[in-house]
Amino acid sequence: MTSNMSFKPATVPALSLAELFISLALPLTVHGDASTTRVHHIAPLDLAGSGAFAFLSNANLREQLISSRASAVVLAQADYDYLIDNKHSCADTTYVVSENPYVVYAHVAQQLYLNRPVIAGVHASAVVDGSACVDASAQIDARVVIAAGAQIGARVRLCAGVVIGEDARIGDDTTIHPNVTVYHACEVGARGIVHAGVVIGSDGFGFAPTPNGWQKIPQVGRVIIGDDVEIGANTCIDRGALSDTVIHNGVKLDNQIQIAHNCVVGAHTAIASCVGIAGSAVIGANCMIGGAAMIGGHLSIADGTVISAATAVPSSITEAGQYSGVFPPMPHREWERNASLIRHLSDLRKRLRALEKNK
Repeated sequence: MTSNMSFKPATVPALSLAELFISLALPLTVHGDASTTRVHHIAPLDLAGSGAFAFLSNANLREQLISSRASAVVLAQADYDYLIDNKHSCADTTYVVSENPYVVYAHVAQQLYLNRPVIAGVHASAVVDGSACVDASAQIDARVVIAAGAQIGARVRLCAGVVIGEDARIGDDTTIHPNVTVYHACEVGARGIVHAGVVIGSDGFGFAPTPNGWQKIPQVGRVIIGDDVEIGANTCIDRGALSDTVIHNGVKLDNQIQIAHNCVVGAHTAIASCVGIAGSAVIGANCMIGGAAMIGGHLSIADGTVISAATAVPSSITEAGQYSGVFPPMPHREWERNASLIRHLSDLRKRLRALEKNK
């Protein structure tokens, strides 16, 4: 069990609550002084001390409020009333009441940890082709390679070892973490976050069978990624075979996802880790796809659909809803017996139909 002695928060330069809340478009009630309360890290309630910002979004954890000594806590009105009714409020803590504490926490965390200033300039070890267009406000770190005709937007941060291919484009305010490869002619929109090891625009899996083996089919499409997209570590997005692979605005992709050639992912869809999406699948907007789900090729999924973890989707889903295809776990010997029955379902169906006809 973690103790306060072992908890070492990642601290950043301190900001006041007033500064943190400037761009937050949510109504808040602050019990304390937002201008003098300063925080420099995020911490869980039970480990939070001076300088920490904490949140409570689960009423079952109210007891942690009593012992918490965070500098600031965001919570719901009912949870604040609980503190007051039980006379447990801390004089050193500023309490921020919101209808949605989790959103306030997310906003504060972004302001503290993601708004690092971009340090404009090109590292001496970077290789930038003379025909590339790199905005003067961009940060180009060590051993970055930017190929001919590439366009790097304003306040872009390319971390160590990033490779940007010929005629690729990176939109304003996008951060690309170490060792990412963006192949030729691919595009990443504005305000994106691309985590380490991502590959954008590698060849789709295209081969034609011949008597002498497989013949490669050149993949001549691109990958087009919209604005405000986040892509997790080691995810791969293949370029289109003829037309483009398209990831629309606001999509959130977890680590180690495979998106094959000519796929389209609709706006604001979220996909968890280890999902595989086969070629030419069209995923609607505002969908949620659980980890390790397998999406077949040449199908479509309706807007707003939820796919449970480890679910296989072999055909199109035309009506939004939650879809699951996970067989519940059971002791192995019982699974073997049930698997044997499943193998014989077709024969049992034929026998049942024969019995019905003979009635």
